[in-house]
Amino acid sequence: MADETGTRHLLLLHGMGATGEVWLPWAPLLEHRWAGRWLAPDLAGHGWSPPLPAYSFDALARRVLEGLGPVAERLGPRDRLVVVGHSLGGVVALALAARSLRLPVDAVVGLGIKVAWTPAELDKARELAQRPVTWFASRDEAARRYLRVSGLVGLLAPDHPVVEAGLRREDGRWRLAMDPAAFAVGEPRLPALLAATDVPVLLARGEQDQMVTDAQLKELGVPVATLPGLGHNAHVEDPEALLALLDRYR
Repeated sequence: MADETGTRHLLLLHGMGATGEVWLPWAPLLEHRWAGRWLAPDLAGHGWSPPLPAYSFDALARRVLEGLGPVAERLGPRDRLVVVGHSLGGVVALALAARSLRLPVDAVVGLGIKVAWTPAELDKARELAQRPVTWFASRDEAARRYLRVSGLVGLLAPDHPVVEAGLRREDGRWRLAMDPAAFAVGEPRLPALLAATDVPVLLARGEQDQMVTDAQLKELGVPVATLPGLGHNAHVEDPEALLALLDRYR
């Protein structure tokens, strides 16, 4: 039950290839910086979340909504739900905030969302989606592939506990937990997603993120925050920097 001031709920959504465990290092920080509850689910086709028959941002958002279940149903008029998403998760966060889903989202913070896609990049994503699952003889090989796919090379060691959730072992072989078909989710239509929501949106990027520029984000007409010295996975590189953006929603 929420008290008279309501309960603050924080929903953390990971990027392509990662899992909800990528937010695990935030746990001790959130104990002091977020006076409420937080959840970090696996997106469909990632971690322990079953795959989808076909991937779209709306379908990914609806799977998250289904997973929230009783949490969403218990949100009271004084409760707050803030959604933070990285890359793919940032787009899903915007889809969750759509008026049509009627989820009482108070604010969305999207980090490192890739805005501009070339035909070659979309072709490559479709090609990756059609590849069969790759099997590895050792956990270390699979872990190193996971780190490349999730963009976490150099940020986490192959034996880091966070990596474990992204791997599966079957019959003595290893594979990534991710469903390759998720690469086919397509290009996000950011203007349409923003037009479909009424909640405050903040788009953020690491200063050194090569996947999106400040100019591209500013063209979308919402507030933009640049995190100095950080890259695409700013939430892993410096959790405190992204957490500081949430102070306004506490």
